[in-house]
Amino acid sequence: MSFAWHEIRDHLMHSSSNLHFQRSFDAVRRAQVALAPFRDPAALLDGLHRTLGDQGQKNLILSALVRVAQGDGPASDCALTLLLLALWPGLDAIRRRSIWRRIGTADEVASDVLARTTEAVRRLDLGRVNWIAATVLRNVERDMIRVRERDQARERLASGADPDEVADSGDSGIGAAGYARLNGAVRKLLGDDALLVIRVAIEGFSQAEVAVELGLTEAAARKRYQRAMRRLNDALNPAYSSKSGEIAGVPAKAL
Repeated sequence: MSFAWHEIRDHLMHSSSNLHFQRSFDAVRRAQVALAPFRDPAALLDGLHRTLGDQGQKNLILSALVRVAQGDGPASDCALTLLLLALWPGLDAIRRRSIWRRIGTADEVASDVLARTTEAVRRLDLGRVNWIAATVLRNVERDMIRVRERDQARERLASGADPDEVADSGDSGIGAAGYARLNGAVRKLLGDDALLVIRVAIEGFSQAEVAVELGLTEAAARKRYQRAMRRLNDALNPAYSSKSGEIAGVPAKAL
C-alpha cells in the first residue's frame, strides 16, 4: 500500500501525539538535558521549526535526538520520529527536487527519502559532524543522485547508447554535465558566495537552511545572497532588459 507524502507526515504527527509516545518522550527528556525545556513533542517541534532562534541550540537538540535514535527500544523510535518531523521541510524539498530530476515515481521517491534519512541518522558520526540538519539532508540527496547516475550508467552500457545523447535526453532535469557547467559558471562569477546562490536559487534550499550549513546567521546569509544576486545581475548586464524585466529572454520571476 502506498501513502501520499502528506499522509506519511500526518501519520508521524498522529503517532507523536499519543500517550505511549509521550512517555517515551519524557524518558528522552530526562536523559538529554537539551530537551528538558520542552514539555511535549509539539513544543519541541515548534521550537525547531521556528525561523528565529539560536541555531546552535537547535543543533544541540538535534544532536541529542540522534544519540537516542542510534540506540534501541521505544526511546530510539521516539527520537527517530521527532528527527523525521524536525527535518521534514528539508526532506520535502529533496522530494520535490528528486521528482523533478525524475529519480523515480512520487511513491518511490518518498520511500527512498525516508529510508535514506533513517539510515543517515543511524550511521551519523556525531564526532565528525558540525551541523546535523545540513549534513543529513546533504547526504540523503547526494546518495539519491549518485544511485540515479549509477543506474543511468548501467542503462547506457546495456543499451550501447551514446553517453552524450543520454546525458542530454532530459531524463534528470539539466543532467549531471549541465549541472556541472552551471556550477562552474556561477563559481567563476561569484567566488565564495557561489555555494549560497546555488543552494538557494538552483537547489531550492531556504536561506535559513543554507545559513546553518555555512555556519552563518540567517541575517548574514540573507545579506550575502542579496549582494551575490546583485553581482550576478551586474555580470549579466549586457543581456539584461530593465524594461522587460528579463535576462537573456528569461522572465525575472523564473530566475
